[in-house]
Amino acid sequence: MGIVLNIIYLIATITFIVGLKKLGHPETAKNGNLIAAMGMGLAIVGTIFIHDLNISPVIYILIGLAILIGSIMGWLIAIKVEMTKMPELVSLFNGFGGASAALIGLVEFSKNVDDSMQAITIVSGIIIGAITFSGSLIAWGKLNGSLRSVVKIPQYNAINNIFFIGIIAFAIFMIAAGEGSQIAIYGLLAAGLIYGILFVLPIGGADMPVVISLLNSLTGIAAAITGILYSNMVMLVGGILVGSAGIILTVAMCKAMNRTLGSVIFGAFGGDNTVTGENKALGSIKTTNPSDVAVMMNYATNVIIVPGYGLAVAQAQHVIHELEELLSKKGVNVKYAIHPVAGRMPGHMNVLLAESNVEYNMLVEMDDINPQFNNADVVLVVGANDVVNPAAHNDPASPIYGMPILDVEKAKHIIVNKRGMNAGYAGIENELFYNSKTSMLFGDAKAALTDLVAELKNM
Repeated sequence: MGIVLNIIYLIATITFIVGLKKLGHPETAKNGNLIAAMGMGLAIVGTIFIHDLNISPVIYILIGLAILIGSIMGWLIAIKVEMTKMPELVSLFNGFGGASAALIGLVEFSKNVDDSMQAITIVSGIIIGAITFSGSLIAWGKLNGSLRSVVKIPQYNAINNIFFIGIIAFAIFMIAAGEGSQIAIYGLLAAGLIYGILFVLPIGGADMPVVISLLNSLTGIAAAITGILYSNMVMLVGGILVGSAGIILTVAMCKAMNRTLGSVIFGAFGGDNTVTGENKALGSIKTTNPSDVAVMMNYATNVIIVPGYGLAVAQAQHVIHELEELLSKKGVNVKYAIHPVAGRMPGHMNVLLAESNVEYNMLVEMDDINPQFNNADVVLVVGANDVVNPAAHNDPASPIYGMPILDVEKAKHIIVNKRGMNAGYAGIENELFYNSKTSMLFGDAKAALTDLVAELKNM
């Protein structure tokens, strides 16, 4: 039976790798997710029914009930979650993964630990799992607005670093001294939970995509540690894949924001700021209406649409697809400009537009679309803010200075759809709004785009 189980684990591992590969492109991502899920299901079935667990039938019944309840809950959440809530769901899933690793560590620590390596594995799983769990919950709170974007205590850097060093020192002491009391291990768990809170609290909304990627990586590492603990290769490989992919994505997000991981963790920005309709230093703004925008787009040759989080909030992805199709029928060349950190999680805009059946070849990444803004007759910015702010190029004092942005300001005409003049995640004013080529189309994205489509249909 051991050979059969190893073959099942090998097949599951291959499905993880194939699934992860397919997740790299929106067109194949759905199939990749299904393939990886089937591999995980196969691994679970093999572990329960083929692995020599030596447990009573009652335990099998409880395991089956737990799987059934979890599957139903996951399915209901997946089909009902709104696109605007997807980043929050990802944070919760990260947290649950970390909590699982911490709980497994607690259970295993209560047994006899044979050697120091086993103790190191268990303690590491508890620490990383606890940090991931509490940190993910704080990230979830920041994303849904129940927590302030930035909460900084005095000298938080020093406090966080000293606290983390203290956790590591205590863990080393426990392992070296063979201290196996339940009080000590629960104290270590509590310390990990506290550090997770302290770790994420000072980080602002502008850096949330990086935080989500990093926490996702930590969840994978925790899973890999659990795989080592149980000598389970499928858990080990799955954890390594998630952990390494999360690290790669974290580095890519930092690069897209021109920030180092250290500056995100130790130098967070992203407070709240409200801007009035006129700024003495930047000038005044111009407003427009759907009728004028429709005329402008109707006679355009090249139109570029820049989606942002506001598009997701308004659930206007289907309307903007209708606008794109209408313009295409009129002979207008339409493309979508996708910034790597637009939205509240990596790939948020790709997933959002894929939901409305936008053709994948119309989604153009930042490096490829930037040279095309010079030839754009009209650029329509819907709900995006910091990723189109020219201050990243023009203002050395700006916290986003040096961040790669979409070069929207190079277009002939710029239309910005926003509900108001509130700042983005970075908490700073957007120079683009005061550009002489920019006109502000105020209002909810879904309502404004619906009016725009109606005007175009009448032409």
